[in-house]
Amino acid sequence: MVRVMAVGVFDLLHAGHLHYVEQAKSLGDELVVVVAHDDTVRKQKHEPVTNQDLRQRMVQGLKPVDKAIIGNPPSVPIFDILDVVKPDVIALGYDQKHSRDSIKAGLDSNGWGHVDVVRVEGLADDLDGTRKIIARIIDLWSGETGGPYEED
Repeated sequence: MVRVMAVGVFDLLHAGHLHYVEQAKSLGDELVVVVAHDDTVRKQKHEPVTNQDLRQRMVQGLKPVDKAIIGNPPSVPIFDILDVVKPDVIALGYDQKHSRDSIKAGLDSNGWGHVDVVRVEGLADDLDGTRKIIARIIDLWSGETGGPYEED
């Protein structure tokens, strides 16, 4: 059995996320998704819109996902999650800033050199990211009418 690990924030779940987990699942038999801890999101990106428990629950509900877990806080070494998941493959999203080579080097130096690292392809859609969706909503609601729905 080939276990695949995917990692992400998964804030405001959208079609790009679904595409990512579908692509990740196609790389093996079992897909374990690590949903970023709230403190990790704050440290690396922004304040999460939805909390880690809700994000984990939403990801767990996606058909391709066999198991979704919450990642470690940033105080825990990043490679420690591998002891929990025990992946054969790590699937990187097309837009994740992680370098495949630097992850592979980290895996090698932490005794996980047998794990393959694969970057999956992106979704060809203009609303394939959380920030793009938020920007679109702001754009729709910032027009002269105050939003897409005018009151009678």
